[in-house]
Amino acid sequence: MQARAAEVNSGLGIASKRDKALIAITLDLEMARNFPRWEDTHWDYEKGNLNAEAKRYAVDAARRVKAHGGVIHFFAVGQVFEQEDLGWLKELNAEGHSIGNHTYDHVYVLATKPEDLQFRFKRAPWLIEGKPPAQVIRENIQLCTEAMRTRLGCKPAGFRTPGGFVEGLNGRPDVQKMMLNLGFKWVSCKYPAHPYGQPGFAPTDQVLKGIVDAQAAAQPFVYPTGLIDIPMSPISDVGAFRTSRWKLDDFLRAIQMSVEWAIEHRAVFDFLGHPSVLYPSDPEFRTVELICDLVKKAGDRAAIVDLDTIAKQVQ
Repeated sequence: MQARAAEVNSGLGIASKRDKALIAITLDLEMARNFPRWEDTHWDYEKGNLNAEAKRYAVDAARRVKAHGGVIHFFAVGQVFEQEDLGWLKELNAEGHSIGNHTYDHVYVLATKPEDLQFRFKRAPWLIEGKPPAQVIRENIQLCTEAMRTRLGCKPAGFRTPGGFVEGLNGRPDVQKMMLNLGFKWVSCKYPAHPYGQPGFAPTDQVLKGIVDAQAAAQPFVYPTGLIDIPMSPISDVGAFRTSRWKLDDFLRAIQMSVEWAIEHRAVFDFLGHPSVLYPSDPEFRTVELICDLVKKAGDRAAIVDLDTIAKQVQ
């Protein structure tokens, strides 16, 4: 198995001498359309206005993962720092969980036209009037960083783009350089293509195989500029519960198969979840408990880590 793992890892351009799989549990702190009710779409305009249920889920998930000896890596939309009570975020930070930058307004960092930046700016274009998209994106990222420093007293632990891109930032050296200039050594941006199946139906074996096969394309890599990308591993909770309309057991099956692949190949698995999606879809925390149990079962062949730890190994 070790020889096979080294061969696979070498072919992926990741450390062939890694002695264990690195499993990250990452949760984006934002509200998501269609949750908790399918007709909920107003969140598009207030992505960072987290409700009590999402905040409670984030804190409880963090406590469960820490009880297993791990940490969660969170990514916060900057609007959340406008809320009066940030005790829950301060608790997460104090407990050793990482909190990264997810832009202030959940902007599309590849946008080249103002109308593509964010729903909020379509409704209120005067907020960005006269500014080119690149300037809006840069300022939006900086604003989140400053909000975090002011309200939490810490700088962001890395950056995750709103939305994942099949090609990552390939072909966009301008965005890569912007991230480096803003002080980020790594980003989490790529989300590889994979099958979703027919919405409302359980995934077929072929769909599940396609998701597992996509894990090889979700391994960390370095752009020519030196910026590191730690991709999000499929399938996300949004992809499962919104796009595919799966039941929870279907999602758990896909996650288990993908984590087991990562453990077998001593690879990286970066679970992408959202408390706003998980609290109505997985109220008993079965997903995070499953991931923790799989890592525990693997013994010294796997560990739950944050993305900073993964980035250091890539360097």
